[in-house]
Amino acid sequence: MEFRAFIEPQQGATYAQQLAVAQTAEQLDFAAFFRSDHYSAMSGDGLPGPTDSWVTLGAIARETSRIRLGTLVSSATFRYPGPLAITVAQVDEMSGGRVEFGLGSGWFADEHRAYGIPFPSVGERFDRLSEQLAVITGLWTTPPGETFDYVGKHYTIADSPALPKPVQDPHPPIVIGGTGAKRTPELAAKYAAEFNLPFTTIDVARTQRQRVADAVAAAGRSADSIVYSCAFVLCAGRDDAEVARRAEAIGRDVDEMRSNSPLVGTPAEIVDQLRAWTELGIQRVYAQILDLSDVAHLELFAADVMRQLR
Repeated sequence: MEFRAFIEPQQGATYAQQLAVAQTAEQLDFAAFFRSDHYSAMSGDGLPGPTDSWVTLGAIARETSRIRLGTLVSSATFRYPGPLAITVAQVDEMSGGRVEFGLGSGWFADEHRAYGIPFPSVGERFDRLSEQLAVITGLWTTPPGETFDYVGKHYTIADSPALPKPVQDPHPPIVIGGTGAKRTPELAAKYAAEFNLPFTTIDVARTQRQRVADAVAAAGRSADSIVYSCAFVLCAGRDDAEVARRAEAIGRDVDEMRSNSPLVGTPAEIVDQLRAWTELGIQRVYAQILDLSDVAHLELFAADVMRQLR
């Protein structure tokens, strides 16, 4: 099982704090550092305020050397697909080809209102996501010297030079996730190298994984051409007291977290709890780190959980 560090900086984080977590994760041999793409906190005051995901990842790319970098996930409502393709390709070059590109339809209405971003219906958001994936991959895969055109309901591209190209060929791995029953699996089968199930129960994960596997087969892809991953909140401790202390630090209840995350408890408990997810076919886990100042938390997880399961 592969482990990745995942943070939610809209809850309150400076660039320096994010960089410190990324560099620590690299030193501890986490496979990747991912961050959310949000502009408003879901709770609390969010001080000192949001940071743009791709600006941040571009800077972190220049301050790390091995760890992979990405978003879980960028919102299709935030950016036009042409400029987003340029941005991600540039960060891929800045990182030496270490970027992974998570893209979703967007869901948090409050942040759209807070920053003047249109927030259309669910159906339109999925339409826009589908068109963005077509445009972005089309721009990236157009041979150098040729141009790219696209006519959709929401986006039209005419005579684009389709530059720059990402370092990775044919393009950075695309991550798609969620629990939608029809369009989400179809988009994953068409575009994704990885399908992510965020913060869900094992029963929901089992059902959705099968939907995606069926869609992948229907698209003519091999079963092993897509990686299945999950994201869970991390709250580990050497004993119950340390687990409780870390839960209090992030304003969460231990019992509530235990009900929806296998990454809660002592290292022995976590290793045991992850077995069921491994048996389900989950190959990659994003450990959501909510207290960015607690470096010892990362060290404990790397030494006593990752070491046993990698």
